[in-house]
Amino acid sequence: MVMRGGGVSNGNLSWVTNFIWGIADDVLRDVYVRGKYRDVILPMVVIRRLDAVLEPTKPAVLEMKKSLDAAGFVNQDSALRTAAGQAFYNTSPFLLRDLRSRARIQQLRADFEAYLDGFSPNVQEILDKFKFRNQIQTLIDAEVLGALIEKFLDHSINVAPTPVFASDGTVRLPGLDNHAMGTIFEELIRRFNEENNEEAGEHFTPRDVVRLMADLIFLPVAEQIESGTYLVYDGACGTGGMLTVAEERLAELADEHDKEVSIHLFGQEINPETFAISKADLLIKGEGEEAENFRFGSTLSQDGFPSHEFDFMLSNPPYGKSWKTDLEKMGGKGGLNDPRFVVHHAGDPEHSLVTRTSDGQMMFLANMLSKMKHNTPLGSRIAEVHNGSALFTGDAGQGESNIRRWIIENDWLEAIVALPLNIFYNTGIATYIWVLSNRKPAHRRGKAQLIDATGWRQPLRKNLGKKNCELSADDIRRIVDRYLAFE
Repeated sequence: MVMRGGGVSNGNLSWVTNFIWGIADDVLRDVYVRGKYRDVILPMVVIRRLDAVLEPTKPAVLEMKKSLDAAGFVNQDSALRTAAGQAFYNTSPFLLRDLRSRARIQQLRADFEAYLDGFSPNVQEILDKFKFRNQIQTLIDAEVLGALIEKFLDHSINVAPTPVFASDGTVRLPGLDNHAMGTIFEELIRRFNEENNEEAGEHFTPRDVVRLMADLIFLPVAEQIESGTYLVYDGACGTGGMLTVAEERLAELADEHDKEVSIHLFGQEINPETFAISKADLLIKGEGEEAENFRFGSTLSQDGFPSHEFDFMLSNPPYGKSWKTDLEKMGGKGGLNDPRFVVHHAGDPEHSLVTRTSDGQMMFLANMLSKMKHNTPLGSRIAEVHNGSALFTGDAGQGESNIRRWIIENDWLEAIVALPLNIFYNTGIATYIWVLSNRKPAHRRGKAQLIDATGWRQPLRKNLGKKNCELSADDIRRIVDRYLAFE
């Protein structure tokens, strides 16, 4: 569930973010090229935050570990989580601050590696996907590991949930609750992505576009949202930003309508580092249980949620990218019988939604449609980003055409919104948001709304990769108003 930040000013959040951002220049400048700073800084932020959160219960965890070992218990995870009072723990004898006094470099290395090895399996997965242990040799060779640890323990910042007090008992530095820490982490991710804007767009959808997508799936049904549990899914979740924004927006709308909602996030991602960031973000925000709902691997050939159905789904899948390897893993075109992609439609028990292997974007849409809820009042609502080819490629009888036919004949397409050019980091081409629902209101049935929003944008002062404009709050409101007015 989303938690609201409290007791921390935006100024303090900016100060902490800027301080951490500065560590890279202070310590890593001559060791890494700029684009690689995040390989060290992001995992270190995670490690330092978890270290601070675990500090109060560290003695209890060590005591529990000792007694479990003595009793010969093999499955210790659950008991150690309980002792830590968190969804994660560390059983090494060290806290990060114990390592700062290591004068000998080799001793520091051995102790730091022992410290990392002490983390729980869910944190190990994050460190492994970050490939963080691969950085240790570089940091040791450059003799900067000690300096890096010192910087993260600096007395001028506090990344612990509890405040730091001055000698007279007043609060010197406020504590950072999970929401505030999550905000800092997401801001660092955003900055690193914008620094590396050539590759950023692969894993990172601009926040303005995500906010529009969230409004398009939630606002039309805001009045119908009841108290209860809602499942939100992204099959190409990148760093998880789309799910985070969706969660916050749904919680906000529920609050406005005096409803109590429990929101659970589900995501799948194929890029190891990006997957690590999405899971780390959830752990940092105190949503360790939610992190269990994130799967690593290709959504097309290794569906992480084969038996799940979701209330809301939103995604920006890769477009123009081959999925040939996936097809081979699924038995090739002749052997593919995945029920997500071979459906019963219009009397044909084998209506094939399998597109050409040169571009898998429509396959991600078919995957989402297979996960719709059909037995609830709200059904499912979907928002997905596509480029222009999803509108017209594929001859009659081919997968792309069959997917469009299947959608239109089931009357699931509510609207397509044409976005401004150059709104994404890594492409200047025309992009569109498709909005789908299996619970169309009566006035929309049999129709699809097309909204031309290409002219509604604000120029950026400085380009971020290919992105030279953004959707302001007014632009988003204008698009959503047009959508709700059904014009």
